[in-house]
Amino acid sequence: MKGRNAASGLPNILKKLGAMTAIRDTYMVEQSLLRTLGPLLGVLETSFYRVEDNGDVIRALYHSRKVVEKQGAKRVVDNIEEVSNEQEIPDILRNLFESVRLLRKCCSRRSENNLLICYPIYGKNELVGYFVFQRDREVTPVEDAIVQGVLEVFTNYFDLLDTSQRDQLTGLLNRYSLESNLDRLWSILAARQNDSKGEQDKRIVKPECYWICVLDIDHFKKINDEFGHVIGDEVLIIITRLLESSFRQSDLLYRYGGEEFVAIIAANDLDAATQALERARHKIEKFEFPQVGHITISGGFSCADLSVLPQEIFNRADSSLYAAKKAGRNRICFYDNLVAEGVLKEVAAGSIDLF
Repeated sequence: MKGRNAASGLPNILKKLGAMTAIRDTYMVEQSLLRTLGPLLGVLETSFYRVEDNGDVIRALYHSRKVVEKQGAKRVVDNIEEVSNEQEIPDILRNLFESVRLLRKCCSRRSENNLLICYPIYGKNELVGYFVFQRDREVTPVEDAIVQGVLEVFTNYFDLLDTSQRDQLTGLLNRYSLESNLDRLWSILAARQNDSKGEQDKRIVKPECYWICVLDIDHFKKINDEFGHVIGDEVLIIITRLLESSFRQSDLLYRYGGEEFVAIIAANDLDAATQALERARHKIEKFEFPQVGHITISGGFSCADLSVLPQEIFNRADSSLYAAKKAGRNRICFYDNLVAEGVLKEVAAGSIDLF
């Protein structure tokens, strides 16, 4: 009977899949997946955990739906929360993840009066995440087939969308993706600010600071002129890998264009952010590139501030980069320090077009 109920909802599921594949933002597609599968399974809470290549969880989305009655009217409140702290994951869930990873199939664990159920999510035949929910019974064969089908559609479409948002040479996120992620970052900052005014959910981690950094390869035109564009492309690829190995996978790295990169990193204070960026600069400085020899990078960064538009924060980082170039290159400059030293004046909002 329950299997027939799931099957009877197939037209609605197909409609939701159609809506999901109309989305052009990977983060929104992840949200759409949770909003599609929750009602299908008759549950009010679902979770999506994205993992690194080594299997560590780097981010989680929690989707909840509840009926609220106000002034005699009932309405459904739909909420999405994002968490990016692996230490917050309960032991029972860690154990469940490990079973799913090893068996490569859906597994469940008894949690009080409910079952905790987890499905693996694959992309390009690699484990990329987990879909998790709780309810009082196992999934039926019909429900399982539908969930597997929805997850397959999700992963195939997500891979296509992810490819469209990446630079073909380096594999980094591209300029288009930067625009949408900056907007999303400001939404996260706003949500955390609202949480700090009231009682925070125990799953929500303490707010971190986010830092926007613009990085540029020093004298890259000279490299292209002397060694050719093939060697120049090799330099770009190697620097990409060195940057990736310097930052955490939860940090975001973009190829903004040409020899310019943008990093969005999470760090609790200025010292931690500076150390992360200096680590990247030192790693590139010490590396001996084939044929070319030693290469350096310059950078400028600023702290994400909810009271300032994201385009303005990018302008500040970009101005700091040019100050680093002017000061002799091979250095990373912080915007606030440059202003305090009188090297830069406050960048007027809208003075530089970001996109």
